[in-house]
Amino acid sequence: MSSGQRRRNTKSGKNRQRNKIILIIVELIVLVVLAVVLYAVSKLSKIEKTEIKQEDVIVNEDIESETVEVMNNFRTIAVFGLDNRSNGNLSSGNSDVIILVSINNDTQEVKMCSVYRDTYLDVGSGKFRKCNAAYTKGPEVAISMLNKNLDLNITDYVTVDFNAVVNCVDLLGGIELTITDEEAELMYGYMYEINKLTGHNSEVPKKGGTYLMDGVQATAYARIRYTAGDDYKRTERQRTVIMKMAEKAQKSSLTTINKVIDEVFGDIETSFSNADLISLAAEVFNYKITGSAGFPFTKNTITLGSKGNVVAPCTLESNVTELHKFLFDNNEYVPSATVKANSKKIESDTGYGESDGY
Repeated sequence: MSSGQRRRNTKSGKNRQRNKIILIIVELIVLVVLAVVLYAVSKLSKIEKTEIKQEDVIVNEDIESETVEVMNNFRTIAVFGLDNRSNGNLSSGNSDVIILVSINNDTQEVKMCSVYRDTYLDVGSGKFRKCNAAYTKGPEVAISMLNKNLDLNITDYVTVDFNAVVNCVDLLGGIELTITDEEAELMYGYMYEINKLTGHNSEVPKKGGTYLMDGVQATAYARIRYTAGDDYKRTERQRTVIMKMAEKAQKSSLTTINKVIDEVFGDIETSFSNADLISLAAEVFNYKITGSAGFPFTKNTITLGSKGNVVAPCTLESNVTELHKFLFDNNEYVPSATVKANSKKIESDTGYGESDGY
């Protein structure tokens, strides 16, 4: 064998060895990625998934195409909060909490808007009631209620039991909240109930001030209703707790986040697939909450017989216009014929027009 042949064989042998090493490295990378994916899926499997039949979700057909185009630049999610201790079911019951969450796909800015649970809206089939009643017939009906009355195109939702908030706040090490003397006094009843249900023994703050609150305290604070502002102020407290939790989570270690996932995901139901959840989670540290509000912006209250004390938008049409400005920065939104018709119906039933709101 010539020296040239020996050099070629040696070079060929080195190339085969190098290729073999590269192949082993690639296989290791694939195995690591696969392990990470399987780990993530195992965590997400704790969340109760509900496949929504899109044909059962109503979206107004008369929404202007320009409005739809603007909304498509955002991911809009309906978040429902339930106290399901009576039936153990996250797919039914009145929704104590209704929050619209819009995520700007370009900037990752997040805005939250509570829909007051007593708001007088079409809850389905032309029946006008307190809007929280829609969820008793399932999340599809609740989402349809929001879409029809507010000219939205929501297709996904997340439902959380209040017990999840207790556990999540505890695992995050508490959140800092400032309360008044009146709020401290009113927290007692709520805390007694939550302590009893969860087996905790949290102490009630004796007076107003700034505290590092545990899960029971934070949940009790978020459920206070009987102060100035009633349910309007309560929804503001709810959004404050959510924002504080988000801020704390973004500063927490992966070990802490992992504990939160293990403990809390069982108290969540969603229509999102695992792929959707992984996509959302990938951006979680980039999200920034930039706005918080309550709907309707201009309102009044009235008792309507057996329907009880309701919140009347003054008017629905003008409030929905304001909502699209807030959630989607859309100053060119024009209400659909459906929203206009619902607005006239609400005005007729309540007797409240635009000049009657506050």
